Amino acid sequence: MTENNEIRENNIQQEDLNEILRVRREKLLELQRTGKDPFEQVKYEVTAKSSEIIEEFETREGQTVSVAGRLMSKRGMGKVSFCDLHDRYGKIQLYIRMNDVGEEKYAEFKKYDIGDIVGVKGEVFKTQKGEISIKVSDIVMLSKSLQPLPEKWHGLKDTDLRYRQRYLDLLVNPEVKNIFVTRSRIIKEIRRFLDDREFLEVETPILNPIPGGAAARPFITHHNALDMDLYLRIAPELYLKRLIIGGMERVYEIGRMFRNEGISVKHNPEFTMMELYQAYADYHDMMKLTEDMVSTVAQKVLGTCQITYQGVSVDLTPPWRRLTMLDAVKEYGGIDFDKLSDPEEIKAALKHKGIETEGNIGWGEALALAFEELVEHHLIQPTFIYDYPIEISPLTKKKYSRPGLTERFEIFICGREYGNAYSELNDPIDQKERFDDQMRKRQAGDEEANMEDKDYLLAMEYGLPPTGGLGIGIDRLVMLLTDSYSIRDVILFPTMRLKDM
Repeated sequence: MTENNEIRENNIQQEDLNEILRVRREKLLELQRTGKDPFEQVKYEVTAKSSEIIEEFETREGQTVSVAGRLMSKRGMGKVSFCDLHDRYGKIQLYIRMNDVGEEKYAEFKKYDIGDIVGVKGEVFKTQKGEISIKVSDIVMLSKSLQPLPEKWHGLKDTDLRYRQRYLDLLVNPEVKNIFVTRSRIIKEIRRFLDDREFLEVETPILNPIPGGAAARPFITHHNALDMDLYLRIAPELYLKRLIIGGMERVYEIGRMFRNEGISVKHNPEFTMMELYQAYADYHDMMKLTEDMVSTVAQKVLGTCQITYQGVSVDLTPPWRRLTMLDAVKEYGGIDFDKLSDPEEIKAALKHKGIETEGNIGWGEALALAFEELVEHHLIQPTFIYDYPIEISPLTKKKYSRPGLTERFEIFICGREYGNAYSELNDPIDQKERFDDQMRKRQAGDEEANMEDKDYLLAMEYGLPPTGGLGIGIDRLVMLLTDSYSIRDVILFPTMRLKDM
């Protein structure tokens, strides 16, 4: 198609749309002039759900019901019409006959548009073709749709439009709504799992004077009354550990986090995380809790631990594989970091594997880099990678049997990280030294390095018991359990660049 033809077609489409908009507004004005303004409706008494009528037809046949929802199709044959009404539970066919509703009401109905929201009263029956329906005795418009709905296969295949106008996506793509229903069930089952194990759900501040608990660039805002900068939280960790110090022993929080980072299929600046902390536990306990929780949630929500993600079969049944980072790099990357200590040898080993580095790189940072580049994509079945370098684990207890490492693990499934856990660092002197090291990195230009939280250090000096901590990205877990490719598919309103309407 030439450019001129495209312009001509776009102009015709715009003219058609303008005509549709004009006609719909005229219909609204006509209703208002005749004293039937749909926007004056305050409520409508609903006595039945579409799914219940269909599932319980044998007992509901012949009953009079009231339903409400959106008209999504109309098929007229003179004095008889059929249409589909959608509510939150599904759809039900309406059978509307002039003799049943009256000539005036039927004439009004014939002017209804696809997208209008209506209330319907009628008798449950089955048509000659065997479709469960409602024989309408009364119908009233509850809200007039002034915009035409997009055609499913033509008007809303643009993913950018789907994310920007999620309300339309939900209306015309039922499978999208199912994802968010499943998301809600997943979070509900996580709460049930933790509540059953005597964890207490708590809330911690979203506005933080110091952005702590993770290596991430924060969003900055300003509080006028206090005349101070505040940061949207990047993690709730340091507040939750204060509660452990305060004797609460088992706490968790599910909430929004905010990181001023790039957008990708795995990242959204605003996302949901679950973090929990358990006193007198370590990272091995967190491994057991993680695999039990994820497998239990999958079983409860999906009815199975055998799932498929983007064409790959995954078995979430415990126990999951456990592999140290050192062994993982040795197995999949062919580099034995136990035999490397000289910086030049380390750089040469990385370069031999196609990994270029600039400047000085420490042993631990090199190990982590090698893991990221050479190993992650191999970890398809659920795997705990544990014993992380101390350089990248500023809040984690040292592994005293192996200098340079910490008692930390991350969860990998289908080559993607789903969670992070520690035996928490509870030595305040060691923690102060780690914060000092992080501050040196910040001064050298690392905007994601941790800031020093002096109040948290003070709290630690009162005594933090041995504690296990775990954080799981809820959005990524929902992606996994709903077979969704992008994080935007599981966030109702993902962050988008502003666009002129």
